[in-house]
Amino acid sequence: QVQLVESGGGSVQAGGSLRLSCTVSGYTASSYCMGWFRQGPGKEREGVAAINRDGQTAYADFVKGRFTISQDNAKNTLYLQMNSLKPEDSAMYYCAARRGTRACWILLQSSAGDNYWGQGTQVTVSS
Repeated sequence: QVQLVESGGGSVQAGGSLRLSCTVSGYTASSYCMGWFRQGPGKEREGVAAINRDGQTAYADFVKGRFTISQDNAKNTLYLQMNSLKPEDSAMYYCAARRGTRACWILLQSSAGDNYWGQGTQVTVSS
């Protein structure tokens, strides 16, 4: 079975940085989409960033220029580098994966129940 485990969350002051990691196991497909989502208190889950096997990326407008999604295929690890953090970035961050090669941003946000999900890692940004 596919398993995703997030790490790297914590508390940081506004303007600071964090790097989230997601280790993936049991994923046998050679091509897949991966991404990050987040959900703040009292808010809907929202897509943050997505990436395909070739390294093509897509970002939500509210994180462009501040967050970077990347992957180390040899280590089966997904990353989210978060810089210039704001209090509104505080949320539970989730890693997601889904078989696919095209339109990963769209795929991951459609039929979310078909994604593989991690348990999440908490990010808290203080002002």
